[in-house]
Amino acid sequence: MKNLSVLIPTFNDRCTTLVTMLHDQAEVLGIGYEIIVADDGSTDKAVVEENRQINGLSQCRLIEQAENQGRAAIRNFLAQQAKYPWLVFIDSDMVMCREDYVRRYAETAGAAIVDGGVVIGNIIPGNLRSLYEKAAEQEHTLEKRQQSPYQDFHTANFMIERELMLQHPFDERFRYYGYEDVLFGKAMQQAGIPITHIDNPLSFEVFEDNEAFVRKTEEGLRTLHTFREELKGYSRLLHTISHLPQGPLRLWHKLFGGLERQNLVGHHPSLLVFKLYKLGFFSQEHE
Repeated sequence: MKNLSVLIPTFNDRCTTLVTMLHDQAEVLGIGYEIIVADDGSTDKAVVEENRQINGLSQCRLIEQAENQGRAAIRNFLAQQAKYPWLVFIDSDMVMCREDYVRRYAETAGAAIVDGGVVIGNIIPGNLRSLYEKAAEQEHTLEKRQQSPYQDFHTANFMIERELMLQHPFDERFRYYGYEDVLFGKAMQQAGIPITHIDNPLSFEVFEDNEAFVRKTEEGLRTLHTFREELKGYSRLLHTISHLPQGPLRLWHKLFGGLERQNLVGHHPSLLVFKLYKLGFFSQEHE
């Protein structure tokens, strides 16, 4: 079995339940392990205080950063802090959904990068994020991920060899939400490093409210626009928008973008409206 460093970057997320379950699974395996949570300058002091309980678990520690480093930099920092040869990265809003999660990674052989996948919890009526993620779940099955292993690589739940991570760190220009994992997948393909996909999911079932998710989506679209040349061929939205006339898209967004946003932050958001809003918002950024 592999010795593992389980690494969890967090920002304003409570991690104690996740870390406790990971700790309990690792304890019975008889492997060398550690669990490190890196708080990336959280602003919710109650969350930070609760997460300090992690320090009371054996082989577990919380590192608190005074300032936010960004999504890529905090992962690179965690890799540098780790002491074991295999790293398991987990997003802090993931939920444990299987009792052999740690074992599956510890027993996986012959792959330098392993993506375990994500399943989506129950739909929350009126919550745009849960509706969107549940609708997209069928596009991220194990079979689908294996068909496009680099394009479907995600940082929410993966294992990587530490030395490889240190040689190929995440691009720290990605400070804000979105697409650092997409560019990492592209870099691995260009370097000829295979990504293996297995069935070892975590569950995604903690969803922000509609206003917060729309703001996060807008931030991700700005990130995509900034790195659009580097992400060509690796973003479905870029592929779609490249086949659409930009003038009519911008006009549509100017006329109806405000109404679309009202729908999305309201109590009955539409996924069709969400798709139109994203296309129009990106096109506006491209103007």
